[in-house]
Amino acid sequence: MRHTTTLLLAALLLTGAAVGCSSEKSYDDVVADCTQALKDRADGDKAKPAACKGVKDDDYTALLMSQVLDDNGWVDENGDVDMGELLEDSTSQP
Repeated sequence: MRHTTTLLLAALLLTGAAVGCSSEKSYDDVVADCTQALKDRADGDKAKPAACKGVKDDDYTALLMSQVLDDNGWVDENGDVDMGELLEDSTSQP
């Protein structure tokens, strides 16, 4: 009886641990949430969104730069950086 109770308790704990782990977001989900938070933040807001808390620093920097390029219209319809748009202001005469 004691072995059965111990085995049942262990099985319940393992099941609870598996359910608890499955409810955590994957890294890809965290990155997707961060990307959306960067898109949704107010103009001029420089603070790191709370949704980006779990994103690695290098990945956050890449996401931030991607959003800056997109916000400034420097990305074409294919998602590539449009160098003509990017350099437009630097070639204009005052």
